[in-house]
Amino acid sequence: MALFDKKNKETFLDPISKNNPVVVQVLGICSALAVTSKLEPSIVMALSVTVVIAFANVIISLLRKTIPNNIRVIVQLVVTATLVTLVSEFLEAFAFDLNKQLSVFVGLIITNCIVMGRLEAFAMTNKPWPSFLDGLGNGLGYGLILVIVGFFRELFGSGTLLGYQVIPDSLYEAGYVNNGLFILPPMALIIVAVIIWVHRSWKPELQEEA
Repeated sequence: MALFDKKNKETFLDPISKNNPVVVQVLGICSALAVTSKLEPSIVMALSVTVVIAFANVIISLLRKTIPNNIRVIVQLVVTATLVTLVSEFLEAFAFDLNKQLSVFVGLIITNCIVMGRLEAFAMTNKPWPSFLDGLGNGLGYGLILVIVGFFRELFGSGTLLGYQVIPDSLYEAGYVNNGLFILPPMALIIVAVIIWVHRSWKPELQEEA
């Protein structure tokens, strides 16, 4: 079986668009509220979750035939918690300021429905390579939404991107004012709702029947 045959491509690409865990399955919404007021923490959180899902999927896939069924969830939690701790330690060592902002939320990756869902639904029944692609695709699909939300919240809420001012002073002198609503958590829900609306308009087969 080729590394990137049709099935593996679908496993990787579907969660990024067609079956995105946030806009289709409406999972991982809490993170979108908590960390997306700025673009930088959104990117870091997206990468952290992607790393945890991808490697947790691989480890559980490698162990799947040796894990007793009645303790499989405990094993999944231990593997996820170990990876989350490693990611947290990495951030503390190389991005200390960001780690102070995100430490609570990085720790809560262990409770992310997407992570546990992929371990139970995919890694427990598939080989390591497809499991890695599934984790990578779901992590990137989740991260894509976080980055989009973080982009618009920082741009319109603070007039900056990654901390750099992008709205010119001349616009402020002309009367433009940053929209404080974008800084508040409810705006994340509104932006996610708009993304879901656009996505389902683009793919009408995802729309539920009235």
